Parts: sequence; C-alpha cells; structure tokens
Amino acid sequence: MGKLSSRNMGLVVMSVVLLAVSLVMLAPFLIMVLTSFKTMGEIQSPTFSLFPKVWHFDNYAEALSRGDWLKYFYNSFVVTIITVVVSLVLNSMAGYSFARLKFPGRDILFFSVLIGIMVPAQTTMIPTFLMMKQFPLAGGNNLFGQDGIGFINSYTGLILPFIAGSFGIFLCRQFFLNFPRALDEASQIDGASKFRVFYQIYLPLSKPILATLAIFKTTSAWNDYMWPLIMTNTEGMRTVQLGLTIFRGETNVEWNLLMAATTLVVLPLVVLFLAAQKYFVQGIVTTGLKA
Repeated sequence: MGKLSSRNMGLVVMSVVLLAVSLVMLAPFLIMVLTSFKTMGEIQSPTFSLFPKVWHFDNYAEALSRGDWLKYFYNSFVVTIITVVVSLVLNSMAGYSFARLKFPGRDILFFSVLIGIMVPAQTTMIPTFLMMKQFPLAGGNNLFGQDGIGFINSYTGLILPFIAGSFGIFLCRQFFLNFPRALDEASQIDGASKFRVFYQIYLPLSKPILATLAIFKTTSAWNDYMWPLIMTNTEGMRTVQLGLTIFRGETNVEWNLLMAATTLVVLPLVVLFLAAQKYFVQGIVTTGLKA
C-alpha cells in the first residue's frame, strides 16, 4: 500500500510538472493568437491585458490585404513539399545503405556525415550561395559558371541545398539498425536484390521515421528566413517568412497585423504535427533520440 501510494504521488508530481511545462510552452502561442485580435492602442497601453477588450477579427483581413499572400503561400508550399519529398527519398536510401549494406569506406563516409552535423549552417551559407550563383549552364551562366545569375530567384536555388542533410541520414541509419539481421538473410535466400529489399520490406516498415523526418524537414523549410532572404530579391519569389517583414517599418511594427499573419503562417505546421503525432513519437523512440 505504501509503495502504491508512493507511486501515485510520483505520478501526480510528474503530471503537475508536465502540465506546468506545457503551459509555459503554450504561453507564447496563446499570446500570439490573442494579440492578433487587439488594436495597436491596446498593445501599446501601459496596462497589460491578456484578452482583447473587443475581438477585432478584421485584423486578419487587413493583414492578408497587405502583400501578395497567395503567392507567398504558393512559394512556401512548392519549396517545402519538393524539399521534403526528395529529402525523404535520399535520406532513407542513404540511411539504409549505412545501416544494412557492407561496402568499402562505409565507416569513413559515415564519419564524414557526422562531421556535417557538427558544422554550423551559417559557416556554409556563403559558399553555398556562390555555388548556386555560379552553377554551370544555369540562369544564363556559361560552362564555367560566369555571365549569369545561376539559381538566384528560382525554386531550384531555394530547394537544392536542403534536399539531403547529415541529420536526416543519421536519423534513418539509427532507425534501420533496429531491424534484425535475419531479415536481410531471409531476403537473400529468396533472391531479392538490395534495392527490392529496401523498397518492398524496409520502406513499408519505416512510417515512424519518415513521419518524424518529414516533420523536421517541413518545419525547417517552412520557417526558413535567412536562405530565401539571400537567394531571392523579387516580390514574386517571396516566401511566407519574408512576407511577414511587410508589417515592420523603419520606426514601428504593426504587432496586431503581424501576429494575425503569423498565426495563419503557423497553422499548416500545427495541422501537420497533429496528423503525424503518433508516428513522430514512435520515430523519436525507435531512433534512440529520446532523453
């Protein structure tokens, strides 16, 4: 009875702590949504009020009337969807190769992949930009990458650097290591090729890791601000993150409209996470990334 009471007490304490942490995590989102219904007078008032005195739903209509948001969302969806789909294919195949196949130099290659995880993205941004700008035979460039703009102001320039990554390969490799070796041996006895084993056996069993990687890649591509800022300089190639800057002037920020637009921008990510939440948790557990 004493042990049971102690266990129940532990569960209660853990539940209270998790509830408190959840509220802390939700607080910025709640403030963002509530601020989107306020006037600038309420936001700048010295007296803080969490809820708006009058709910101004028209803030959303006014926010969407600023800028070409249909184009911004279209650009972000194109970049995000292509990046995620191609990334899932390449990362899963690379992870499978490192986990299940034996070939010369495998460990050295995987070590180089791990080094890629440790290198900050900011240090490779300028070299990557130069590679995109001087890509041979692209955007008016000649064979030596001169005389043109390369992949600047193009979907290819926004997508190409992110279709594969060290973290995705590492994540997939850790997942594929969990399968028993007998699965490969049985497939070899049946005469299945390496690609057929991957495509018909491992890939259907990989929903958790693919869903997890899809959420990570979608969040990264959708929320990326710096790379579109560097690679694009026209209104027609803006993404939603760049679109949010239209509410920021030289001396002031229209916080109510900015929060309204931000709420709409965040919605696709929230829907994706809720739809893939079950697989996301399974993927984190099976890859050993849990605490």
